[in-house]
Amino acid sequence: MSAALRAHVLIVDDLPKNLQVLALLLDKAGYRVSMALGGAQALAMIAQDPPELVLLDVMMPDMDGLEVCRKLKADPTTADVPVIFLTARAELQDLEEGFRIGAVDYVTKPFRGGELLARVGAHVGLRQSLERERDLRRSLETALAQVRSLSGLLPICSCCKKIRDDRGYWNKIEAYIEEHSDAGFTHGICPECARNLYPEMG
Repeated sequence: MSAALRAHVLIVDDLPKNLQVLALLLDKAGYRVSMALGGAQALAMIAQDPPELVLLDVMMPDMDGLEVCRKLKADPTTADVPVIFLTARAELQDLEEGFRIGAVDYVTKPFRGGELLARVGAHVGLRQSLERERDLRRSLETALAQVRSLSGLLPICSCCKKIRDDRGYWNKIEAYIEEHSDAGFTHGICPECARNLYPEMG
């Protein structure tokens, strides 16, 4: 399986022919492709199935690409979805605003297939790396929250085996461990103690 494990790319353009050409190129490269004919449709689709990258036309009649990008970046659930603008050379002056509101890159029309795939691949790979890093961080935070470990030197009475805590109080060893970890105790009698306590059962 190629194309960053079938990453989902949404293409947004008001011209069906552009959508078809882009979709064919990305599909052949191994991406899972969705298409939207305008900004409003794109936002509705993203709310249902967030993609890993959006290829977004700048000039569209109902809602231009800049406005779509603003709405995506204003929503915490979609703010980190990378946006690559598709733009004609005459619209390059709009890109300064596009980058300011959160776009990560742009491709000029008419685009070159190799360049577009390289840019898409780079940003999809970066997003997936960031997602893996976030997942790992969450896993570590969960593990740390669940496991409280004991470390360092613990003062323990050589006679009764009680442990002195940080406040200077002496506690039974099982009480101390239960307080400072997720461990619990069940009680039994080891064979040596059983022989001492019940020699007749020896």
